[in-house]
Amino acid sequence: MRARLPEGYEEGIKGRGIIVRDWAPQLEILAHPSTGGFMSHCGWNSCMESISMGVPIAAWPMHSDQPRNSQLVTKFLKIGLNLRHGARQDELVTSEIVENTVRTLMASPEGGEMRKRASELSVAVKQSVMDGEGNGTEMDSFIAHITR
Repeated sequence: MRARLPEGYEEGIKGRGIIVRDWAPQLEILAHPSTGGFMSHCGWNSCMESISMGVPIAAWPMHSDQPRNSQLVTKFLKIGLNLRHGARQDELVTSEIVENTVRTLMASPEGGEMRKRASELSVAVKQSVMDGEGNGTEMDSFIAHITR
């Protein structure tokens, strides 16, 4: 079943956007230079992919590790905004909240700072992998410690 969009919407975005109806290649989308932000539930892999590609996040966590990951992204790394702003999980996130969050992320000085930090983190992540820092040494050390 196809998602219902307003009449004329698909025609109206031709040349400016794309509608993906099946599985979307998330990493390819995040790597595209036109991607200015990522609305995410903040699962760990999505956060890591977004950070690696230098894309700031509009965080909409639901459950499990997502709320904690969104705190990392918004409060500590400062590369995203939380749509919930401390609201309870069962409270409605309105279209107005989504719009304001996206506008802030994409078209404000605060959003510009987040994009800058996300880009800097991306460079640092890529450099650490090139330097061999992402080779699992810490994990090997941890496993050795807990299994002795």
